[in-house]
Amino acid sequence: MTKHPAWVLLHRRMTAHHLGFLPGFLDEDDKRSAREQFNERYVSGWMPTLGDKFKALSNYRLKYPGDPVLIPLAMTKLRDEVIVLYESEFVAIFQPDGTFEVARMD
Repeated sequence: MTKHPAWVLLHRRMTAHHLGFLPGFLDEDDKRSAREQFNERYVSGWMPTLGDKFKALSNYRLKYPGDPVLIPLAMTKLRDEVIVLYESEFVAIFQPDGTFEVARMD
């Protein structure tokens, strides 16, 4: 049986419905990273986009040059990784050392 990590909804208007299929792509019993699990289970795979241009701010906020700050809408943990959902279907995977990747998963 698949054990999906629990998601925390951070925005007052967020509902579980807004997460779509995202929770089903991660399995706590699968020892692979979130990146590897998303890559296998998401139809388009895990395709980091513009990750080198995003800057991580405090509280998992992201800044892309010329755009407003992206505020976390929902988040979960998969072992030592933090997975965050933002507006425009951006998803970030943060590692314990502070490195991260961002992909669009729409």
